[in-house]
Amino acid sequence: MIPEIRTKFNNDFTEKKYQEFLLDLESKHPGDIPFRVAETPVFISKDFTGKMLDACEAIVDIITNPDFKEQTERAIPKDENVPIENEHTDFIAFDFGICENKKGELEPQLVEMQGFPTLFAFQAYYASVIEKHFDIPENFSPYLNGYDKESYLQFLNEIILNGHKPENVILLELKPHEQKTRIDFYCTHDYLNIPIVCLTDLIQEGRKLFYKKDEKKIEIKRIYNRIIFDELSQIKDSLGDVVDITKPFDVEWVPHPNWFYRISKFTLPLIHHPYVPETFYLNELKKLPDDLENYVLKPLFSFAGQGVIIDVTKNDIDSVKDPENWILQRKVKYADVIKTPNIPAKAEIRIFYFWKKGAARPVAVNNLARLSKGKMIGVRYNMDKDWVGGSIVYFEK
Repeated sequence: MIPEIRTKFNNDFTEKKYQEFLLDLESKHPGDIPFRVAETPVFISKDFTGKMLDACEAIVDIITNPDFKEQTERAIPKDENVPIENEHTDFIAFDFGICENKKGELEPQLVEMQGFPTLFAFQAYYASVIEKHFDIPENFSPYLNGYDKESYLQFLNEIILNGHKPENVILLELKPHEQKTRIDFYCTHDYLNIPIVCLTDLIQEGRKLFYKKDEKKIEIKRIYNRIIFDELSQIKDSLGDVVDITKPFDVEWVPHPNWFYRISKFTLPLIHHPYVPETFYLNELKKLPDDLENYVLKPLFSFAGQGVIIDVTKNDIDSVKDPENWILQRKVKYADVIKTPNIPAKAEIRIFYFWKKGAARPVAVNNLARLSKGKMIGVRYNMDKDWVGGSIVYFEK
């Protein structure tokens, strides 16, 4: 992205440095980073950062609109609408591809967004490790709006704990120690000292929830939710007798599960911005675009790219049984932008927004990046490739 910095990084890079970095990164929780970690961070100019944040703020304008909840009520499946929803989400993540427009210029394009947590704790740890092994220019930071590691983690602590004791706040997931994101759960525990609890271990007594530690029953007052309800709905019948967490309980949610659906692909057709691809609800489309090959068909309620049809045909459209649950989105052209020792890599950037209780708006704080040389971002498209995988962006200050 910034030629002189990329050239210097690549010239200084050695496989030995990279392996030492990986060993250090894995040392805290050996064997618990099951995804590939890229050889390089991404360096982003002030101008490009400004374009991404401009798009984010335009979307925040929509989310903070008084009628946003009414507009997105249909997004929440009826059997998954959890009671006692709060006024706003606590977190938003915006995914941008580094793309090439018709003029051949680089620009961000929004790919997806979610009112749901991501690798918030791991990325703070990641930055602290990579900076020990590679030279990062002094005027670059992975944090935004003046945050650093200490103030960022303090902000995360305030949002997740909300004044409660750590033992009364749990990170809730289904089979947490088997998840690909488990390194983030462990880093969250390291930084915030909250327990990691599986859904199957919840104990219900009336409207109260508990978990056990050393045979002692401890009341849960706040849940840092990492369960993807869309996935849970597909397997809950196989789980047996577990607590139905869609019922009303005397607990606080962070974030409340309903925001997973409200701020998601469902929101994309509501947004009109140069850095947000044209998107339509399939059931509201009066006429199919003449250039259908330039669009992607996506199910509204799926996670991690499942069900996405890249090369869309009219037959694909005609085969959709529930068009109200699908969107048609204009394709974006990812740029081969990161120079590597062989073929260049594409990059996707996820901007983290935190929203403190009572604040008028959320604020951009941190990020993650993913590098790819395949047709799409994701592990299965990048098998046996180098300079791909999880990474982080350093923004020019």
